[in-house]
Order: sequence, then structure tokens, then C-alpha cells
Amino acid sequence: MKLDYSTTTEPGVPSIGTIGGWALSLRPWLQRLAPYFARPEVRTHARLYLQAILSEIPRKNGWQIAEYARQARPYGMQRLLSRAVWDEDACRDELRTLVGQTLFPPPLVPALADAEPLYPVLVLDESGVPKRGSHSAGVALQYCGVTGRVENCQVGVFLAFVTALGHGLVDRELYLPADWCDDLPRRRAAHIPDAVTFATKPELGKVMLQRAQAAGLSFRWVVADTVYGHSTGLRQWLEEQDCAYALAVPCTEVVWARTRGGDRLRDVASLAQTLHERDWHRLSAGQGTKGPRRFDWARLPLLQGDTTDGRHWLLFRRCLDNPAELAYYLVFAPPATPLPLMVQAIGARWHIEEDIQTAKDLGLDQYEVRSYVGWYRHLTLVLLAAAFLLTLCVQSPRPQPATPLIALTSSELRHLLARLIWPAPTCAPFLCQWSHFRRTHQYWAGSYHRRRREKARAASAPG
Repeated sequence: MKLDYSTTTEPGVPSIGTIGGWALSLRPWLQRLAPYFARPEVRTHARLYLQAILSEIPRKNGWQIAEYARQARPYGMQRLLSRAVWDEDACRDELRTLVGQTLFPPPLVPALADAEPLYPVLVLDESGVPKRGSHSAGVALQYCGVTGRVENCQVGVFLAFVTALGHGLVDRELYLPADWCDDLPRRRAAHIPDAVTFATKPELGKVMLQRAQAAGLSFRWVVADTVYGHSTGLRQWLEEQDCAYALAVPCTEVVWARTRGGDRLRDVASLAQTLHERDWHRLSAGQGTKGPRRFDWARLPLLQGDTTDGRHWLLFRRCLDNPAELAYYLVFAPPATPLPLMVQAIGARWHIEEDIQTAKDLGLDQYEVRSYVGWYRHLTLVLLAAAFLLTLCVQSPRPQPATPLIALTSSELRHLLARLIWPAPTCAPFLCQWSHFRRTHQYWAGSYHRRRREKARAASAPG
């Protein structure tokens, strides 16, 4: 039946009062972070910063955030990310606790615990941010997942927490290439602490997993892509912790597997040729935006010494549209773990891509800071804003099954708050004042830049 969109339906949810309650809930939510800020003024700037990145301003940089916060100059917001006294790592720890309590509240609901033996899952992934200059901490020519090619960028490693109720980012680390770690003048210019040494992305992932473990964050599986699956050290550490994992590996990964033709030490791509058609099983790795993510899956037991232990497996994923397109996973799981559960664990990895995109909508990649601490502070505030929206999503009532309505999303919640509760300033004198400030600042910035270039040209001139 065709719907008549010209008629007015009965008021739906959320109501105006509900949306107002969301905004009011931000203050007590932030009160848990109050001990980590040295002064009330810094806490106020942090709250305004969060409201700004929850808004729909075009760019989440210092100038636009300060203008949105109705401040006459951007210096307070810039200082919040640089010299203000507050503990961004303690805020990160509180963020992890908040997300853990929201998505995996103690005690577990018995029905969920019985129906979802998979959860909770921790997911590792990285994301690059293209940059133009060479002074931002960690910026270098490296692979950028956003563009799919090697270019000048910064790379952050992230950790997501996934349960049956939802998922969200809980930790972050900046990847510093070896060239940065060995360049003392460059390190000092970017305010990189002396204690920071070179660490690979898997090593950074291990650090975040250790922090989660030490904080008592419960998890049953760890999943990640080939960057982390190729790391023998990370896999060994997870096995020492008796933690199940499902890690993607490249086609060149060499393993010792048991096939019908006997035990073979081969690369995983070659082992795929030993499979028969009856070895493949069509299973869903979870729900995607267009329905179930269905693939064909197969597995081979891996040898540990001279025998199999029922815990180490090599999994193969075959695309339905292109059977030649294969992916490979190393799995360590409790004995008798069924293949469908392993597939569900692998499918949980896609959630971190959604979480990173949500964070980018909040300004994850729109910062204009060069310093090491500035990167961590901006990322922490963005993750806090994303966690706040996640909390509202989980606490909001779900639509009835017969209702033609999806559940509230972080994007929709942010849109409602930005338009109804925290709109952008519209005061004409204030906006004109900011226009004057921007043009004056840009004039002097251009003037100083030209002066530096003239001095450099004069110094390099012969004679």
C-alpha cells in the first residue's frame, strides 16, 4: 500500500523532552572525568570541545570549534590540546570503563550469555590520515588505508570493543615510523617524550590489549587483519593468555597443516588447492548494510609438533561472486569450537570500520595539531564523543518488531542534538568579529611566510 506522506502521523520518538534529556546527560557523564582536569576552566573547554565535535560544523579544527563555542579567539581550544594540564591517558581509561559498562554491563543477562558465547570481542585495526607537511608527529610516506596507496600521512592504531549490544572504540596509539624515533631534533620539535621508542603496529596493538586486560575488561576473542595476523609475537602472546583469536594472514603465510594428502608445510594459498568442493560451507559472517555477509568457508587443522590439538586452525574464505578471491585466517580457539562460531568472530572485525567512520564524522581526521600530545588529546576527545553517542543509542528504546523503523544511530542522534540543542551561533556582530579575526590572521600569516622565504632566498644567493 502506498503511504500518504502528505498526512501528519502521530508524534513518534524521540520526543523533544527526550532529546533535551540526552543533552543534560552529558554533564554527569563528563563528571566522571572531572578528577583528570587540573582546573575548572580546562574542564569547561573540554565540554565545549565535545559539544562542538558533536555538532555539524564543516571542519572540527581549532578555529571552527572556538567559533562554535562562542569564544572570541581560538587560543583557548588550541591550548586545551597543547599546554593545558589534564590527563588524556586517564580519560582514555575512563572511556574504556564507560564503554565496557555500557556494552557488557555486569552481571550478564543470562539469556544473552547463553545465546552469544562469542562476545565480547576486541578488534584491532589502523587508519591513516593524509597530511601535507612534514612536521606533524609520525607523518611519513606510508600506506594510507583511506586512499589505498602510499602517501604522506599519519597512522593511528585503534582498539574496538564489540558485544551483542553494540560496539565502540576504546583505545588509540599513534604509530611512529623508525625514522622519527631516530631523529632527536624532529622528536623534540613535535614534543615526543624521550621514553617513546619505535614499536610496530602489532606491538602497539599488544600494548592496548594488555591495558584492556589489566583494567579488567572482559573479552573472549581478538580479531584483526593481516597487519596483526602476520605477527608471530602477537599470536604467541595471545596463546599464552589463553585468548581465542581469529587473525587474517597474507597468502604467503607459511603453516604446517594436515590435509588429506598428509602433513604439509606450505603457504596458505597453496594449501587452498588441496581442498575439495565438499569441504566448503556457506555461512554468514554477520549482518551488513545490504543483508547477511555470506561466503564459502573451509578449514584445516594445524599441526603443533607432530599432532593436532583441536585448537589451531587455518580458515579459508571464498567470495561467492568471484570464487578465485580468497582470504586466509589463523584461528586459535577452545577445543570443539564449531566453524560457524569462528566465522562469526571473523565477521566482528567489520565493526571497527564502522566505529572509525563514526569517529571520522566527529572529526577524527580533521585535527590541525602537530604535537604528539595534541594528537592523543584530540583523539581522546573524539572517542569520548563517540562513546557518549553510543551510550545514548544503547539506552534508547528499540522500535517494536512490527514498526517500520530502524533503531536510533549515532549519526541520527548527533543530527538531532546539533540542530535542536547545540545549534551554531547566529549572532551577526559575533560572526562579523570572527570574519575580521580570520582575515587579519591570514594576512599576517602570509606576510611572515613571504618574509621567511625572502630571507631564505637571500641567504642562498651567491656572493
